Amino acid sequence: MTTTVAAYAAPAAKAPLERTTIERREVGEFDVLIDIKFAGICHSDIHQAREGWGEAIFPMVPGHEIAGVVSEVGSGVTKYQVGDRVGVGCMVDSCRECENCKAGLEQYCLKGNIPTYNGIGKDGEPTYGGYSQKVVVDEAFVVGIPDGLALDVAAPLLCAGITTYSPLKHWNAGPGKKVAVLGFGGLGHMGVKIAHALGAEVTVLSQSLRKQDDGLRLGADHYYATSDPKTFEELRGSFDLILSTVSAPLDLDAFLSLLKTDGAFVNVGAPEEPVALNLFSVIGGRKTLAGSGIGGIRETQEMLDFCAEHGLGAEIELIEASEINTAYERVLSSDVRYRFVIDTATI
Repeated sequence: MTTTVAAYAAPAAKAPLERTTIERREVGEFDVLIDIKFAGICHSDIHQAREGWGEAIFPMVPGHEIAGVVSEVGSGVTKYQVGDRVGVGCMVDSCRECENCKAGLEQYCLKGNIPTYNGIGKDGEPTYGGYSQKVVVDEAFVVGIPDGLALDVAAPLLCAGITTYSPLKHWNAGPGKKVAVLGFGGLGHMGVKIAHALGAEVTVLSQSLRKQDDGLRLGADHYYATSDPKTFEELRGSFDLILSTVSAPLDLDAFLSLLKTDGAFVNVGAPEEPVALNLFSVIGGRKTLAGSGIGGIRETQEMLDFCAEHGLGAEIELIEASEINTAYERVLSSDVRYRFVIDTATI
């Protein structure tokens, strides 16, 4: 039997989100029914609800930073039981057969993973995300939230945490490495925390020094304003890795000049507009311009365990569901420190 649950949805592109009801599928043999307790608001929710990244599916229930408690399991479920604290991130399935899926890289499924919302599930029905009271997910795409992490500060880790952890690990951030985090918002503040915990020397590159005190408090060793031309003179050739969390077009050539020889500039922010590049900026210095998505399920669990071990929850503003539309506008004006999280009991 399907379950009717309350949710907040965008009825059309750029329309305000409003309270509604949706149907969740019957709990299947390998499914887990989760009572959602908290759902983070990611900038990508806004991109998709406003069709900034292309045509989308409406009505849309955003939300891929989900933390909750298991309330029912299918007969074949072995990983979880009723009462377990769990999370769901940006995807809820994949083909599970391609080389990437078999390697634990479901996020790069060659047939395309099934996103938590704004996607079509294997049953042919649209997927709906975490701005809702309950969700049904195959146990293979559910992760356990360690007891050391409160559910509200854990929710943003399901996107902001893994989106920064995965490239930091892949590009070997750690002792002896100089890492810059470009942008100090929902993603950037977790990038700073994680890079610091990994042992790297961490620099924040932000438009202004407005958040400098927070950056240093959360683990940055240095903090520079990119609006100051002297920053690019002083830091030329400084970094092994620059992790860009910015979702707006950048002067890539200027930022690539800050890398050491063999350094990497890795994008996790996804601007809606194309960006320009002079290839001599990478040819000189054998530099790498790269991108990174989320992590696979195994790595997401690794990230949660790492964050619990080091006491790394997100810095959040807890809001009621009725404040979602206001929160969207505040995200766009960079007026949040540093992640809005919806108390889903208010839906």
